[in-house]
Amino acid sequence: METGPIRKRMKRVEVPGGLRFVTFSCERRLPLLGNPAIRDLFADRLAAMRKRFGCELFAWVVMPEHVHLILRPTENDPLDRVLEFLKKAVARRVIARWRELDAPILQKISRPDGSPRFWQKGGGFDRNIRHEGEFAREVRYIHRNPVERELVDHPREWAWSSARWWLGESPVLVECDAVPWTDAEQRELYV
Repeated sequence: METGPIRKRMKRVEVPGGLRFVTFSCERRLPLLGNPAIRDLFADRLAAMRKRFGCELFAWVVMPEHVHLILRPTENDPLDRVLEFLKKAVARRVIARWRELDAPILQKISRPDGSPRFWQKGGGFDRNIRHEGEFAREVRYIHRNPVERELVDHPREWAWSSARWWLGESPVLVECDAVPWTDAEQRELYV
């Protein structure tokens, strides 16, 4: 009997019109998103993804080595297609720049064939959000992620998340979509 790495295989089950909580990480969980300019690029591509595919975006955060999103893809463009667009757009631009700079990080993220991998292999983690309480818990988790990691003292201080949008503050890097059941006056509860 062969023993090798055990690889989890999860089948993605999308509920049409359903909300999705998504997490994906950088290769080997390295802080490839540690540079503010790279996080800005990610936010720019996130906004482009939202516009191009018409998916609704409800909450997001870019951490140094991973990303969390809550979104609702359209029936015409399933989650894997939307995420492929986003992840490839970021990876191509960042890796091209690192090649120009002959950045040492390229050696750390290169596969045996020499090609670099920006994002960890696989689709990441995602699941359906089934009810309002679960939605509220996940939005708060996303916004508090930088605080829990001690990157900032309050979620509003981390520019690369939807916390400022939820608080009605400016500037915001990416606009979000309003959730039908959330009272605008109570949005601060989600931060």
